[in-house]
Amino acid sequence: MLLGACAGPPSAPLASASLDDAVRQLMQREQVKGLALAVIEHGQVVKVAAYGQRNVAKALPLTPDTVMYGASLTKAAFGYMVMQLADEGRLSLDAPLAQLLPQPLPKYGDAKRGYADLAGDERWRQLTPRMLLTHSSGFANFRWVEADQRLQFHFDPGSRYAYSGEGINLLQFVLEKGLGLDVGQEMQRRIFDRFGMTRTSMRWRPDFANNLADGYQLDGSELPHDERSNVRAAGSMDTTIADQARMWAGFMRGDGLSPAARAEWIKGQLPITSAHQFPTFLPPTETRYQAIGLSAALGVVRFDDASGPAWLKGGHDDATGNMALCLEAGQRCIVLLANDVRAERLYPALAERVLGATRMPWQWEYDWWQPPAP
Repeated sequence: MLLGACAGPPSAPLASASLDDAVRQLMQREQVKGLALAVIEHGQVVKVAAYGQRNVAKALPLTPDTVMYGASLTKAAFGYMVMQLADEGRLSLDAPLAQLLPQPLPKYGDAKRGYADLAGDERWRQLTPRMLLTHSSGFANFRWVEADQRLQFHFDPGSRYAYSGEGINLLQFVLEKGLGLDVGQEMQRRIFDRFGMTRTSMRWRPDFANNLADGYQLDGSELPHDERSNVRAAGSMDTTIADQARMWAGFMRGDGLSPAARAEWIKGQLPITSAHQFPTFLPPTETRYQAIGLSAALGVVRFDDASGPAWLKGGHDDATGNMALCLEAGQRCIVLLANDVRAERLYPALAERVLGATRMPWQWEYDWWQPPAP
């Protein structure tokens, strides 16, 4: 999806405005209907705010407790939960799936998440949880984007990065079938309850309906909130900005993980050598990000900022634009949720406003972004 070229640095009036005023000015400029943000300093939440509307036709305001779609921020939370299992010795990140499952993966042939398509391709035996978390499974983002909608390998597992929700959902399947876990319950207990996230869930809850955000697409048209009834590690989380603030602050502090496991979670595991994150199978020949060590970590993306290690995770669909950008130095983050995909146009300016200049690879995350003219 093209959003158009990103504007350059904020103008002088915007730069001198308060953060709240700057957000409102940027939203008005890009016609963004709703946006929420949180700021974390020293591992503590210092600001949570919401702007605009959760439903324009009904003139309903967006609030810090409005339930919004978490999209692929779910993957970061799932990765953190998997690291807890590894930390406890319940899961080896490098165990082949053949050792984790009671029967060969292609034997699971249920209609929704079956893996019979992989029969005859023994590369499934090479897959490990680490490969699935680092998006190096070899699968497309989802099987339904394939011409025949069948699951297949596009490269040898572990050999390169290519974003794949399919791989994340496969790891959920392994936890359920191999370890006998209920991933929805594990996420609730290990992540949402731990961080006091009372309005967050991996599946739809009726009590969300009293303060719920509908979405707005690139052309401004409304897209009603999807009531997701199935737990999907790749992206079924409903949440609020207040809850996300608590979660990312907890991640920054390393709550629930040993220091070694926390360090492993954000460690660069696999270099990223594509020009952009999407399309997923761009040639792995890009060298421009070597200087910042852009790499896949275990549920987030790692890069080297001038201040030290940094990491990011986005979440996107036709009516959702989410972003978490964190710097290890000072335990600082900006977390952004929007029920309007056009809000992504604002994120480079808002991140700079909160965190200062960083080496954040905006052009890799958003293929439409262009650096401002010198």
